[in-house]
Amino acid sequence: MTIEISFIFQILDSVFLQGDLFGIAGDKGFGSDDPIIKGMLPSAFVMIGFALLLNLFNSGVRKKLVDQVKLKRIMKETRAWQKERMAAFRSKDQEKIAEMNKKSPYMNKMNMEMMQMNMRPMLITIIPLLMIFYFVLPTLFSYTVALSPIPLNVIPGDFFQLTCTAEKVFDPENVCEQENALYLWAWYFLSSIAFSGIIMKITKTSMGLS
Repeated sequence: MTIEISFIFQILDSVFLQGDLFGIAGDKGFGSDDPIIKGMLPSAFVMIGFALLLNLFNSGVRKKLVDQVKLKRIMKETRAWQKERMAAFRSKDQEKIAEMNKKSPYMNKMNMEMMQMNMRPMLITIIPLLMIFYFVLPTLFSYTVALSPIPLNVIPGDFFQLTCTAEKVFDPENVCEQENALYLWAWYFLSSIAFSGIIMKITKTSMGLS
């Protein structure tokens, strides 16, 4: 089964930006009571600019550290094997299925190598990015920077909530002022997801199977 590896990495990045994680950003979370950039509209657009710049930075590091020719060869080989294996299962060709299963250890090794190639740039960029997230962006922006027409909390529980809930709006100790307001880290996450694919195509720095 093919997956978009870049999406997984974006989620991993965003986990570190949630304000209450390890208490790094303080009790209130990721943002400022008195931000330099005020107002949701200016904040939303400036944050999109940051997302674009940081994605370009990530792509630049990837271009230097990842052998794109080798990565594309692994991707092509993995796709072909998955397609051939799926066809064998659909046709119930036991001989072909056995042949494909024999290649499973090799393909698993290729997938692991591809994951390691993608992890290498992340290990280089994570420290400067976290420095920017925790020491620069919170002084520039408020806790919420955009407003969604619908709630975006599709994952159950409080761990990965993108928008403010009605309960949090009525909680005097919470940073939420409007229902469905997007947290600063959540708007960065969505902006990065929106532009990462485009930037990777422009810079020819693919991350995985899509």
